[in-house]
Amino acid sequence: AGSARLQVLVNIFCSRGRKRRRRRRRASEEGRGPTISWQGKAAWKVTERPSRAARVPAGLLWQLRPSEWEGFGVEVELLAHTRDVVSRELPAETGLHTGWVENGGLFIASNKQRLDEYKRLMSLGKVYGVESHVLTPSQTKDLYPLMNIDDLYGTLYVPKDGTMDPAGTCSTLARAAAARGATVIIENCPVTGIQVRTDDFGVKRVHAVETAHGTIQTPCVVNCAGVWARALGRLAGVHVPLVAMHHAYVVTERIEGIQNMPNVRDHDASVYLRLQGDALSVGGYESNPIFWEEVSEKFAFGLFDLDWDVFMQHIEGAVNRVPVLEKTGIKSTVCGPESFTADHKPLMGEAPEVRGFFLGCGFNSAGMMLGGGCGRELAHWIIHGRPEKDMYGYDIRRFHHSLTDNNRWIRERSHESYAKNYSVVFPHDEPLAGRNVRKDPLHEELLRQGCVFQERHGWERPGWFSPGGAAPVLDYDYYGAYGRQRHRDYTYNRLLGDEYTFDFPPHHDIIKNECLTCRNALALFDMSYFGKFYLVGPEATKAADWLFSADVSKAPGSTVYTCMLNQQGGVESDLTVSRISPGAPGSPLAPAFEGDGYYLAIGGAVAQHNWSHITTVLQDMKFQCKLLDCSEELGMMSIQGPLSRVVLQEVLDTDLSNEAFPFSTHKITTAAGCQVRAMRLSFVGEMGWELHVPRADCVKVYRAVMEAGARHGIANAGYRAIDSLSIEKGYRHWHADLRPDDTPLEAGLAFTCKLKSSIPFLGREAVEAQKAKGIFRRLVCFTTDEKVPMFGLEAVWRDGKVVGHIRRADFGFAIDKTIAYGYIRDPAGGPVSLDFVKSGSYELERMGVTFPAQAHTKSPFDPDNKRVKGFY
Repeated sequence: AGSARLQVLVNIFCSRGRKRRRRRRRASEEGRGPTISWQGKAAWKVTERPSRAARVPAGLLWQLRPSEWEGFGVEVELLAHTRDVVSRELPAETGLHTGWVENGGLFIASNKQRLDEYKRLMSLGKVYGVESHVLTPSQTKDLYPLMNIDDLYGTLYVPKDGTMDPAGTCSTLARAAAARGATVIIENCPVTGIQVRTDDFGVKRVHAVETAHGTIQTPCVVNCAGVWARALGRLAGVHVPLVAMHHAYVVTERIEGIQNMPNVRDHDASVYLRLQGDALSVGGYESNPIFWEEVSEKFAFGLFDLDWDVFMQHIEGAVNRVPVLEKTGIKSTVCGPESFTADHKPLMGEAPEVRGFFLGCGFNSAGMMLGGGCGRELAHWIIHGRPEKDMYGYDIRRFHHSLTDNNRWIRERSHESYAKNYSVVFPHDEPLAGRNVRKDPLHEELLRQGCVFQERHGWERPGWFSPGGAAPVLDYDYYGAYGRQRHRDYTYNRLLGDEYTFDFPPHHDIIKNECLTCRNALALFDMSYFGKFYLVGPEATKAADWLFSADVSKAPGSTVYTCMLNQQGGVESDLTVSRISPGAPGSPLAPAFEGDGYYLAIGGAVAQHNWSHITTVLQDMKFQCKLLDCSEELGMMSIQGPLSRVVLQEVLDTDLSNEAFPFSTHKITTAAGCQVRAMRLSFVGEMGWELHVPRADCVKVYRAVMEAGARHGIANAGYRAIDSLSIEKGYRHWHADLRPDDTPLEAGLAFTCKLKSSIPFLGREAVEAQKAKGIFRRLVCFTTDEKVPMFGLEAVWRDGKVVGHIRRADFGFAIDKTIAYGYIRDPAGGPVSLDFVKSGSYELERMGVTFPAQAHTKSPFDPDNKRVKGFY
């Protein structure tokens, strides 16, 4: 990277020499040594020991991979960039070949749900220009004559998928880097230490890298050490949450007729088949991977012996799919260490513990296919302070600091993510691993009442309430692996399994009742997992003016909904900020402080991201103030609905009339004899109040509210209801329809920007420039008359052309329609005005089928905001 800020990229645990790699490569290519062949269904016939090839990644590149849906579009873009680099840019620049072979990719579906997932991929692929086709079993047989199609439901074929040669690609990259001015790549140069110094403001920063051959002073180091990344992080006091596992593939002998066949992923068999000349590489993801417990610094390019008892499940799946493999020998095996993470996504970005210490590790065996796109974003991150794309799903700051050194959580979640890597990604799935790490004060109370919890970065938060009684989350059983007994009669797991569908889930009517109870009477939402921060100190107002896009410098008692932006005008967060007065020392509800004070309430799933963003800004600007975290000390319950005032007036010791307690205000009061902070706010579009309560008093206050509300029909409600209610009202969800690469103007949040004042704020110049230039994409609300389930990633068609895709979708029970939000562009490249939005004819494509849709420029529910103000 041509920047003074990137002074050194240290190749950390380097090779033991090129000669060894050449010897192994020749042994693999010549097929020396033993072969193993499959004899029926019972056993392998071992004629000789297969050779162990050099530890080289498979080098597959799939343009459309089943993945968690919220960040799927970004992954498609990252993969597209890698493909462009290896297939076009590097060969053109260097004259060298990366080994790119465009033989296509074929995803196998053995059931309807799997094919539905592929149809979702196909629809989104149209948005990004990725050609794909859903094939029948007979069409698949024509394409791949050696394939067994007896158990096939269909396939997804992507003609321009392919493979690269990892060694050739890396050599070509090194050549290109040298030509562009990279000084040197130093091998056999182990890193022995990272010097970290604390500056005058108490901020830890990278100072130097210590090696066996000397010390290099640098303010920036990138940890790309793979399975050794955790050890390297410890040298700088940085937690790197990954685990090392054995990961393997085998290379077959020559197979007649396999030439030019596409690469195959049979997800239901958890196996892939990669074309390798006139042979196949076979690998996959097993339910019982072997952990590398003691990561050796001296292992370098070493290999493990393949454990055939573990690997056999992949062979069985491969033989079922391509029966000729039953009589084909194994030429070589490759079993090496690979790093895996809790959510099967890489770890990237600047570590929250040490400035200048960047991560580029934990690629979960997808480093080659993601490397080009992620490398570009990481370089931009280092040079410009943030990536160009929305990389939140890869950012180390997505994990709460309490989890990044929690070995049980890391191990369990990494195992589950590995074992389920090829599982269908359903919209409402939840992990079974790493649960019950962070519980709020109402957890046991709600569990007894049938709460079905969701997990968000360690927190257990209410999802929905089952009338069937308690459904506790049990200790992780590793899906029966490693000799563990699988849980029997596991109610929580059964409820999750019931929702494994792309149709309306079986609990649709239960969530409907929660939503309509809120709309017609009142509901209580436990939102205690929210991040709750205090920004206090002599320059707190100066910091708040710069951090927040809205004007929050109002009198104590005010609450403001605002965004935080980055330098490019993208939204890093949306939150509420309340001006407060000093309180008593040690009080989590009203702390003592000097100067000014602000109380920040932020969605719990993104609390760490917000904390890190605010901290970084405070450090860079050298503001004299503190950020305090009281998330664990305070609970938070939200009582919403037309009867909320009637019920809460019996519980709170204050006047709740519009005149005495208007919308967007807060005050300290008492409830059931306990001091609470009451805020008149809503995230569901109804009149209501949030109660922020010291942890020890939460159960008492909760019971008082439920007792007072019993005769008015109060009900518990969870986040599944919040998702529906909030989209119905048009409220944004950060990192769904609001991301760091979306601006407030594009998202319809211009009202959160204090552009009419002269107060500078972070990102103001970018927002003003965009306002002057015009908006070239815009977030639009769509509804469909046909009651069809949508979850996001559906393609948006306008007048016969694809103009975008849906970011978030749900069913709105009050208006009785599917509601979807997505950003659209003008295919002609012009600005997207409100007139442009209104003038088009729209369709939403779901799994290859289009449905007529109506575009709205205002919320379809209560567009005049009367209900939140108490006017029913």
